[in-house]
Amino acid sequence: GQIVYSIAEETERGASVGNIAKDLGIDAATLSARKFRMITGSSKQYFNINASTGALSVNEPIDREQLCELKSDCLLNYELVLENPLELYRMEFKVLDINDNSPSFPLSEYHINMPEFLSPGARFTLPSAQDLDEGANSVQNYTLSPDEHFYLEMQIRRDGSKYPELVLKKALDREQQATHRLVLTAKDGGNPPKSGDVPVIVTVLDTNDNAPEFEHSVYRASILENSPSGTLVVQVHATDLDEGPNGEVRYSFSNTTSADLQRMFSVHPHTGEVTVNGVLAVQRPLLEMLIEARDNGAFGMSSTAKLLVEITDVNNHGPEITITSLSSPIPEDAAPGTVIALLSILDKDPGENGKVTCQISENLPFQLKPSLQNYYSLVTSELLDRELISEYNITITATDLGSPPLTTQKTVWVQISDVNDNAPVFSADAFDVFVEENNPLGAFLYQVSASDPDIGENGRVSYVLRNSTVAGSALTSFLSMNLANGSIYAKRAFDFEQLRSFHFQVEAKDNGSPALSAAITVNVYISDQNDNAPAILYPISQNGSVAVEVVPRLADEDYLVTKVVADDEDNAQNAWLSYHLAHSSDSTLFQLSAHTGELRTTRSLRSTDFLKHKVVVVVRDHGEPPLSSTVTVGILLADTLPQALPDFDDSGEQPPLLNATNIYLIVSLACVSFIFAAFIFFLAIIRL
Repeated sequence: GQIVYSIAEETERGASVGNIAKDLGIDAATLSARKFRMITGSSKQYFNINASTGALSVNEPIDREQLCELKSDCLLNYELVLENPLELYRMEFKVLDINDNSPSFPLSEYHINMPEFLSPGARFTLPSAQDLDEGANSVQNYTLSPDEHFYLEMQIRRDGSKYPELVLKKALDREQQATHRLVLTAKDGGNPPKSGDVPVIVTVLDTNDNAPEFEHSVYRASILENSPSGTLVVQVHATDLDEGPNGEVRYSFSNTTSADLQRMFSVHPHTGEVTVNGVLAVQRPLLEMLIEARDNGAFGMSSTAKLLVEITDVNNHGPEITITSLSSPIPEDAAPGTVIALLSILDKDPGENGKVTCQISENLPFQLKPSLQNYYSLVTSELLDRELISEYNITITATDLGSPPLTTQKTVWVQISDVNDNAPVFSADAFDVFVEENNPLGAFLYQVSASDPDIGENGRVSYVLRNSTVAGSALTSFLSMNLANGSIYAKRAFDFEQLRSFHFQVEAKDNGSPALSAAITVNVYISDQNDNAPAILYPISQNGSVAVEVVPRLADEDYLVTKVVADDEDNAQNAWLSYHLAHSSDSTLFQLSAHTGELRTTRSLRSTDFLKHKVVVVVRDHGEPPLSSTVTVGILLADTLPQALPDFDDSGEQPPLLNATNIYLIVSLACVSFIFAAFIFFLAIIRL
């Protein structure tokens, strides 16, 4: 918003101007917290704001004439900037003129030479007084001290300005009075009015009775403000009806023309050409000078003409970019439309040359929005992502509308601060861990790793085992984890025969607020070691005795004596079993299948074979190193199972002597043979 105050110049320090908080509807108690500050282009701080009450007071008295020179309106522009949230208010102070300056004349006294033969009605231009005040407080009228030969009359130029002229009322007589001393008084319209006096000394001459006359009472010219020295502004011309030296005219600036203008311009004394003499360092668009034409008579006569020079602006000032307020760094989750900076862009040139367009690059997530007059707000136009871009160098380009246009650039560095918007991410969907059984306690198993693109505490990742059970026991009784680096260690030795695999979850959590986390499954596979020897399931020895197998006395070749059955709790090649004969009482009688464990006869049994035999079978796995078990099998050659098993401690026996059983067998065999022969004989008889 904008608010306008009026204040008289020279108001004493501390005088109240208003209450800015009440006038703008701001809570005065928040001014300090919102870091209020007043910004002005003036070199002095003329006003002050009480941070507690919001009262606006005079900080330094204002001299309107020093501040604004001859401007009709004297304005001071201030901006009040508040933060949290960012607000900008424009304050305009109109400085009112008071009658604090008296009219004054450029010289301490003026001399006029008048020929004595002039007729009544002759006119002489008197100097004009200057009053730095404006309006009614400036010069309003002139008075002349009473004199029987002169009176004062005001004249109006074509531009409306007034100036005093001294008019001859009564013919002069130099012999009676050669000098007349008059007092010219200029009064302003103030209350009370002020005045200034200057002595006017009239010297009566008796020659040269014609003053030069200009062709125009007012000359007008226009030049560019960057015109080089020597540029012709205008040529004035005046004529004098006198002859000889009295009619020769010389041109110069009138004494009422300010010294600054006389330094900027020069007038040729003979040709009347007014040219640029230096740099046109003025801020006023219209300059006013008085050119005097004086003849070369013994008592030179003169007249003046006004020269009005209009200074045409050229585009010689580039835009000025000022960063009034900047918020950096900004959080990456700032909503679109968040104000980043407040910029003031000014161009000292007037008119189109002072109009400015402002822009930034299109490929940035920012944009410029016009604020108050000559102010722009730099705001976000879309969401930011620090993990993609952590800082921006924003180049602001301001270009005026002059021809050719002038451009100014200023770079604003904006940093993006991190917020916890990224959860940790593991490098895989799941991790597989392979560990051999019988591992030592505290053995390192695996190290999980998760990354977090955030920075600082938001990107610091810690690891923890999620609660679960393995084989009915808590996971923490099996494993431990380093919270900082994700290393997993074994707290017990694993046994493949009891637990072959299990899985659990590891959670990675950052240290942001609120914290973000991610979990991953870790599969643990326990690999087998050859730590179990084969177990003999059959035949079984009891109490250290030898297992006995009974084989018919006359068994045929490849007769299955027995099958050794064994098992190994290990896995894979550690459980692949092979069978071998470590010892046999008759190596030619028995053979053992290496893969099936079947013990068979290698030939038919004879009556001459021992009745009992003993073999030792070795069952061996394929581990590294291999483990084995042995079993001893006693083999008894008999057609029936005896009531008492013999002792197999001896390796074998001699062929048996004839006994009742043997005789019985021989007799039986003989009878069968006789019956068979008789039956053959009988068949032969019948056939015949």
